[in-house]
Amino acid sequence: MRESSNPVMRGVVRDNQSGYAGFGAGTAGTGVAMNKYGQAADPYTQAPPATRQLTIDDVVTKTAITLGVLTVVAVATYFGISSRATESAQVSLALPLMMVGAIGGLVLVLIASFGRKQDNPAIVLAYAAFEGLFVGSISFAFANLVVGGDISAGALIGQAVLGTFGVFFGMLFVYKIGAIRVTPRFTRMLFAGMIGVLVLMVGNLVIGLFTGEAGVLRDGGPIAIIFSLVCIALAAFSFLLDFDSADRLIRAGAPDRAAWGVALGLTVTLVWLYVEILRLLSYFNSD
Repeated sequence: MRESSNPVMRGVVRDNQSGYAGFGAGTAGTGVAMNKYGQAADPYTQAPPATRQLTIDDVVTKTAITLGVLTVVAVATYFGISSRATESAQVSLALPLMMVGAIGGLVLVLIASFGRKQDNPAIVLAYAAFEGLFVGSISFAFANLVVGGDISAGALIGQAVLGTFGVFFGMLFVYKIGAIRVTPRFTRMLFAGMIGVLVLMVGNLVIGLFTGEAGVLRDGGPIAIIFSLVCIALAAFSFLLDFDSADRLIRAGAPDRAAWGVALGLTVTLVWLYVEILRLLSYFNSD
């Protein structure tokens, strides 16, 4: 099964690919199920499977729940920050919440990916809550502290949300009609691009820590605009691999709990895409 560039989705596929559609249930090459004594089991007396197979409805439902938790926490965080009387008080609350959300979300993604707990709903929903803190606080920072007065905060955030879901459904349409084929070569190229972007982000962050500036990749200049467009493109194309992985899980008969892992992987990409679109919009509307 082809792997996704999204580490969460790749883990879901890896952890569920054994035993699909009856494979791996018996002696290799025979297709016969065996009992604990090494004897052929009676197919008419076997216990029914403990879980049902994954469906598209499971994926949609679990993704909607995850995004719902993220949205509620993000909205509460945004208005909680905006309720502060002064700008300094708002900043003093927004920055800690942003850091807590970012670090907490990263830790949970690492636990889910390397601990093989992608299908754990508690971890997925906890990640959504942490990302809600991050999204709500960074949205407030960009919309109220970075941009000028020519555009309202609501309009900027609304444009970012519409752009995010526009890209999401656009790539879903592209995947469904087969306009771009998800091949091993495509996967390798996309993964290489994401590694390159990650290295540049880390390098820019390190330089910014020493210089006290945003760095050339995040200062709003031409290079920063091009870099954000590259990040948006990579996030958009990664949806194709996520859709392909989810589709293969469904057709291969993965258990329904795998829907939580699919929801987590899609949410990770959606958050990345939203932040990059919001950042790009802030470049065009900042003073």
